[in-house]
Amino acid sequence: MIKATRKQWVKLAVVLVLYLLFLVWVRSWLGLVVLPFLFDAYITKKIPWTWWKSSKNPAVVVVMGWVDAIVFALVAVYFVNIYFFQNYVIPSSSLEKSLLTGDYLFVSKMAYGPRVPQTPLHMPLAQHTLPIFDCKSYIEHPQWKYKRVKGMGEVQLNDIVVFNFPAGDTVATAFPAEDIYRQRYFLGMQLAKPMDLSTMTAEQQRMVYDHYYQLGCQYMNEHLQEYGEIISRPVDRRENYVKRCVGLPGQTLEIKDRIVYLDGKPNKEPDNVQYRYLVKVLRPIPDDLAHELGISHEDMMYYYPDAAVYNMPLTEKAKAGLLARKDVVANIEPAPADDAGGLYPVNMYKDWTTDNYGPVWIPKKGETLKLTLENLPIYERPIQAYEGNELAVKDGKIYINGKETDEYTFRMDYYWMMGDNRHNSADSRFWGFVPEDHVVGKPIFIWLSLDQDRGWLDGKIRWNRLFTFVDNIK
Repeated sequence: MIKATRKQWVKLAVVLVLYLLFLVWVRSWLGLVVLPFLFDAYITKKIPWTWWKSSKNPAVVVVMGWVDAIVFALVAVYFVNIYFFQNYVIPSSSLEKSLLTGDYLFVSKMAYGPRVPQTPLHMPLAQHTLPIFDCKSYIEHPQWKYKRVKGMGEVQLNDIVVFNFPAGDTVATAFPAEDIYRQRYFLGMQLAKPMDLSTMTAEQQRMVYDHYYQLGCQYMNEHLQEYGEIISRPVDRRENYVKRCVGLPGQTLEIKDRIVYLDGKPNKEPDNVQYRYLVKVLRPIPDDLAHELGISHEDMMYYYPDAAVYNMPLTEKAKAGLLARKDVVANIEPAPADDAGGLYPVNMYKDWTTDNYGPVWIPKKGETLKLTLENLPIYERPIQAYEGNELAVKDGKIYINGKETDEYTFRMDYYWMMGDNRHNSADSRFWGFVPEDHVVGKPIFIWLSLDQDRGWLDGKIRWNRLFTFVDNIK
């Protein structure tokens, strides 16, 4: 007969209610296998969960006490990170001056609904690589299908969003932050005989680009000492990126003279949007002036003394502040637009630039797109890599999963993400759409901000940014 106190039964009841509510929320009845263990832990106590507490060896008690605490902490962190929130640090200048390099963010998983982990066996707090050991921080099997549980809302236009890097499914370990697909294309182009793509049909262009890509793959495989091991990563173990959503599913996006248009209407630019300018100076910009205007050392790194010119990103406020200093600045003009070495999709010939791009229709779940050889390069990665179809082109005809077709119905929503530092941002203009299964969460507030250009006794902590709500940064 079970002998348990009323207090034990009450504790069990509370734990069971909370746990069952959690299972209902995540829609996973596999978790019911835990119920007998909960019952034993609180009522029957047949399993000696804390056997070490009765040990007569003090060392065993101390060591196992620490082990128990560490295991509990890791399990707690694991569930909190997956379903509720995580910390994220801004590593680069792509969102400056809205979010700054060195901003530490509190990211809510609840904002858009947390994903049930696709790679459940991983080390908490390590995205894909274990520090020191320099090995994978996860076990690839089992792999669960994408499922997102109900959250507080959906991605909205102009939200700042944390997501997994879409082109990070394959990585050259010597260059883990690089887009390997662009690397392979451009390696192949350098190795091949130059060709005039502007005079070719879409089918001919595709054959040439396939040739470039295969040459690049072959070169990488033959130079693993230079590029490192080529590995694949599951969706939720890819690098975390943070950008602003400037295009929603079903919208047609076009960039004209730097302004983003959605369905023909201009989208509001962020208040602190930056573009590159050529700043002609009479003398180098003083550090105190740069600091006053929020211009970082990284912003000023492209200075050409012989021409007395900076090529640098500026907000409108910083631009006006520099022009006001007639003793320092002679004039400022926009940097010329270019394709920054190749835009998405790299296997399609267009005269697009970072300032004039598109139009591009953003795929929407359930919507059917008419496919042609001309638009296929834009959508083949969503069809093939993100939605798991086999795609081929033979004799000018498109085949999906072995069947000839001229249309495709998308199974996921997609988003267009860009940085506010428009000319210093590797974003959707370079690697395309962000699928919904890559969305991680929404930054809520900045809990710490460290200026990489300052020392600890010289204003390193940006006190004015602490506990600033990200939604207030427009």
